[in-house]
Amino acid sequence: MTTDRRTFLGSLGVLSAYACARPGAVARPAAPRGLVAAGDFAFDPDLIYLQTGSLGPSPRPVVEHALAVWKQLERDPSLNGYGELQKGMEVVRGKAAALLGCKLDELVLTNCTTEGMNWVAQGVSLAPGDRILTTDQEHPGGRVGWDFVAKRYGAAIDVVAIPPGENDAAAIVERFAKAITPRTVAFSFSHVLSSTGLRMPVAELSALARKANAIAIVDGAQATGGIPVDVKALGCHAYATSGHKWLLGPPGTGLLYLSSELGERVRVIALEDGRAAYTHSSGVCSIPSVHGLGAAIDYMTGIGIARIEAYNLELHRHAHERLSAHKRLRVVSPASGPLASPMLTYVLPAGVDAGELAGRVFRNHHIEIKVVPANWLNGHRVSTHIFNSTDDVDHLASALEQELPA
Repeated sequence: MTTDRRTFLGSLGVLSAYACARPGAVARPAAPRGLVAAGDFAFDPDLIYLQTGSLGPSPRPVVEHALAVWKQLERDPSLNGYGELQKGMEVVRGKAAALLGCKLDELVLTNCTTEGMNWVAQGVSLAPGDRILTTDQEHPGGRVGWDFVAKRYGAAIDVVAIPPGENDAAAIVERFAKAITPRTVAFSFSHVLSSTGLRMPVAELSALARKANAIAIVDGAQATGGIPVDVKALGCHAYATSGHKWLLGPPGTGLLYLSSELGERVRVIALEDGRAAYTHSSGVCSIPSVHGLGAAIDYMTGIGIARIEAYNLELHRHAHERLSAHKRLRVVSPASGPLASPMLTYVLPAGVDAGELAGRVFRNHHIEIKVVPANWLNGHRVSTHIFNSTDDVDHLASALEQELPA
């Protein structure tokens, strides 16, 4: 599992080939949809987008703010970039820290979840024989850093299995407990699994890591913006997440929480000169994108993260009910409850090509869904968010009934 997140998204290629050759558009209504105002998103009028888990769309106010900052930057790049706009990035960092529930000096702005996970992996001091404990359901972007450092320093990776469809938090914690060794130095696991949308027992696993004197590192790419995240309540030492998925910020934005209690246990070269948005060790970032991220945080917190979660989980409940009724689909995501998230995954029959079916659903019904990588399962993942409605779910259920008759 050495591919990065962009390679991982390559499974979307089966859909992109049809983007310029779709049949006549079926316009979506102009009325408000979901929790957002009409016109807040620039989707093609015929598109039903169920792919936030891969890449979230940015609302128009976010795009407009980022563009306005870029225009301001270009009027006098040095004066503005190292002056007013640089100060503004620290304001964004403060908003991000408040969003995750940590102190400002514990929050770092990154380009993506993968970068944050890689920084932590490279920053942990490893010796030959040390062990990292993870799961078989981790996104490649959260795993590649550990593969790299394990190979370089002679460490080992222990893997806990989480079979899709076995949604048992107690069993997961028990397996982690049994896999701990005296040389286990780090736990690395997702907050929400990319494969099935299972919400992991983060607080319990973090407590287990602490008991073993190991560092708890969480890949939160599929959580922040879709569900509330309080890193202090979760008890983890590090938490990496994206700005461009559920948070709906510009591509190339991310957040990294590094608890102050870590001290020297994680040393990152990019943070040697501090954790501000611009330092001598981190260099220049995309200033407009960072400001756009701040606008995205304002947009999402203005709606209310708890309200967003409740809405997303209601869409999940509806999707679980509708898709479970299809006799040829096996929904493996948790039903309503503490382990559910805004993502839902179903397995297809062995003889059905997941990519080919997703292509037909896109061509014939203008619905975009995720083809789950085959190393996990033969199926699709559905990611509903604040711009979706139960009608979108019903359209998908109807499309699957037509394209995959019972």
